[in-house]
Amino acid sequence: MITLTLPYPISANRYWRSFVPRGHKRAIVTLSDEAKAYKEHVNLKAWQQGVRAPIEGRVHVHIALYPQRPLDWKTRQRKFGEAWDDTVQCIDLDNARKVLYDALKDVAFGDDKWVRADSAERMEPDEHGARVVVTITPIAKREATQSSLLEAAA
Repeated sequence: MITLTLPYPISANRYWRSFVPRGHKRAIVTLSDEAKAYKEHVNLKAWQQGVRAPIEGRVHVHIALYPQRPLDWKTRQRKFGEAWDDTVQCIDLDNARKVLYDALKDVAFGDDKWVRADSAERMEPDEHGARVVVTITPIAKREATQSSLLEAAA
């Protein structure tokens, strides 16, 4: 199992950029400079946290997304109670997932095709700042496949 504390993901809207090359009629989509920098930062953080090789095969990925706690969080807490963190700006979990999977490819797992299960949750902002905690757990292959069970029953 790998657990990584990583920088807060950039928006998926800023992760990719599209442009029409001179002499072409169709746009191509590529990683933005900001995305390349984020990927490098994730790679460095993973290395600093002991990741030397990606997990091979099937994995479960859990994402805990912590938005930045605003300076007026106590006021919000008094005004809105337990739901105060609903007023905090945060990227949505689906966009965070897309950005993280791309950044973690060949770092923590081989490819996102090996993500067989995932879960994500938006956490309450705290004193540790904006970040994302990602836990990648290998999933063991099952001994019996559906086709082998059918053959055994025949």
